[in-house]
Amino acid sequence: MYKIAILTVFSASLFTGSMAFAQELSGLWQQIDDKTGSPKALIEMKTQADGSYTGTITKVTPRPGYTPREKCVKCPSPYTDKPILGLDVIKGLKPTTKNNYAHGRVLDPLTGKIYDLKGRISANGKRLTLRGYIGISAIGRTQTWIRQD
Repeated sequence: MYKIAILTVFSASLFTGSMAFAQELSGLWQQIDDKTGSPKALIEMKTQADGSYTGTITKVTPRPGYTPREKCVKCPSPYTDKPILGLDVIKGLKPTTKNNYAHGRVLDPLTGKIYDLKGRISANGKRLTLRGYIGISAIGRTQTWIRQD
């Protein structure tokens, strides 16, 4: 019984210790389009009281051949007809293990679809790889974002 208790405490400290060395997501990130490689928007990631992260669109990046939408037209309630600037497109993303995050949801404001979300931040904290998916992560899309601050 004594060995089990020590093992439990040791395992718990390993888990929380690895979380302490995880890179911080808070800050400003440049979203890069996974299809074109072009910058799309600036997203501000903020830590919430429950330890999760929320991502808000702060700027839509101009690019040739694209006219930005002003509102989230096809989006489900409560996002319907909300301005895209200031829209929370990421919610509930939580740290799981060192530099890994999961259990989030991401809204695509151009299609109105909501996806499950997981991610990984690079060891130097400058790149964030996010994967949006439905059901299983093998069926989804990946974007790499670049830290701006």
